Amino acid sequence: MAVEVSVIGTSSLGDRSYLASDGQVAIVVDPQRDIDRVMYLAGAKGVRITHVVETHIHNDYVSGGLELARITGAHYLVAAADEVGFDRTPVADGDQVDVSDSMRLRVIATPGHTFHHLSYVLDEASDGDWQPTGVFTGGSLLFGTTGRTDLLGEQHAHELAHHQHASAKRLADLLPDGAEVWPTHGFGSFCSASQSDAPESTIGREKAKNQVLRLAAEEFVAQTLGGLDAYPAYYAHMGVANLAGPAPVDLTPVTRADATELRERMADGQWVVDLRHRKAYAASHLAGTVSLGLDGPMSTWLGWLIDWGVPITLLAETPEQVADAQRELVRIGIDRPAAQATGAVERWAAEPGQLRELRMADFPALAAARAGNTPAGLPVADVVLDVRMTNEWKAGHIAGAVHIPLPDLTARLTDVPAGAVWVHCGSGYRATAAASLLANTGREVVVVDDKFDQAEAAGLEIVTEA
Repeated sequence: MAVEVSVIGTSSLGDRSYLASDGQVAIVVDPQRDIDRVMYLAGAKGVRITHVVETHIHNDYVSGGLELARITGAHYLVAAADEVGFDRTPVADGDQVDVSDSMRLRVIATPGHTFHHLSYVLDEASDGDWQPTGVFTGGSLLFGTTGRTDLLGEQHAHELAHHQHASAKRLADLLPDGAEVWPTHGFGSFCSASQSDAPESTIGREKAKNQVLRLAAEEFVAQTLGGLDAYPAYYAHMGVANLAGPAPVDLTPVTRADATELRERMADGQWVVDLRHRKAYAASHLAGTVSLGLDGPMSTWLGWLIDWGVPITLLAETPEQVADAQRELVRIGIDRPAAQATGAVERWAAEPGQLRELRMADFPALAAARAGNTPAGLPVADVVLDVRMTNEWKAGHIAGAVHIPLPDLTARLTDVPAGAVWVHCGSGYRATAAASLLANTGREVVVVDDKFDQAEAAGLEIVTEA
């Protein structure tokens, strides 16, 4: 049987893990912490996991590699240069790992995303010889981009960007054009310098499309560092957990909270998060809660917004939705929510006065309000608040808008000018989260639940920054 590489996507974090198998045994690359998905796939294919490999010490999620290796008895390959708090099989540049008669791995040092980053070339036996099928590149060479180089601190970003350029060149020189490229990052993860430009790729395609292989080193470094935006605050905790050795996860249901307990938790300063779609939240929600629907990157924004360690209670329509949220949260090291509540929103309120509505509008309504023709039932647009990231703002924003990126809002709520606030993002997801935070301070707020690319057509003036 030919070697087969299966993708295990984690769209909420923008990452991919991989399972490569020859029909008998399998290699797992960069597994997420909820390893049951990996084990289910291996079981479905009837293969035994013999090797688990890490391309680097991850900054955007807690790894499941250690636990997966422990449960399966697999060899756990981690860079020898990384000082970790657990037993592993240390590997370094030039090492060759024989997996089976039909598969082997070659270890290639590709520093850049981290200092000790490794890539793994997957060779397949063919007619008595070994042929490179592809390369697991982690946060090195991505589809049309590269992994960002500032996660270990701004003081290292320039040096690592030079390493990243050299590493990409090395892979391109080492492998044939037809070799597949299998990155971990680039599908929404803040670990990538920009987002992938394709769902799959080869070395040949990257030579033609990827700036890292088309620009001289200094030009690439300047362009890469100049384009970096902020990354989630919870990243500070991921590398620490991965170096120490993550604990096994517990995805069993958490304790239930009644209406009285929910009110007490909010009064105590804890976070109570509503996982329903933002339109359901707008129609009726429990006062004091924060909207972070499961239909978007809930864990990324929650992990970014909260003070690390603050107890979190989850609200959802069904227990299954809470379970989905638990799975997402353990991936970033939030192991056990404090409590949960499910069912109709009315059950979450100790008294009717605790239920609130959140007004929603679109960009044509905002344009009308700014022109003095505020639609009925909506307040005047005293403040237009843009909560997108800085790079989005620079690319184009509404003239006269106030810019506070969502991750900064909890610390800058008092910076929002007085008056009724119309808040927008790129689609409505982040705007609803921001509006819930503002409403919890007593502000009058309207969510612009609309695509930003419709703003100019609605009659709003869009300006850009160099």
